[in-house]
Amino acid sequence: MTEQEATKALSGAELVPCAEMPLMDARRLVEACLGADVPALVHREACGKMGCSPKFQVLVRPEDGPRVAALLQQRWVDTLQREGLLPDGAPALPAPSEDGELPCPACGTAAPLVAGACADCGLQLE
Repeated sequence: MTEQEATKALSGAELVPCAEMPLMDARRLVEACLGADVPALVHREACGKMGCSPKFQVLVRPEDGPRVAALLQQRWVDTLQREGLLPDGAPALPAPSEDGELPCPACGTAAPLVAGACADCGLQLE
């Protein structure tokens, strides 16, 4: 997906921030999203405080949040494997709990979501 296709797909759509990070990291995440056919864009959040450093958000449609979370989780696992930090025989991605809940990519809690967010750390997943 190109930036122009993403802009067109997101035009008039409800957008939610899925990440807040420095500009270069936000651009890399958007590139990864576009590569996975997830429309996303970088937005500079306004800050009214004196001396506030600029904050950049990656915006996506609410229904694309789980896809971005999966993309971030896979990128994390790829980094662990590349750096040799994933123990031999360890599963690349965590398995669902007995209830079928996937663990939170931030804290590992495997519980039902509360209003689309992790019940433990609050990471927005839907």
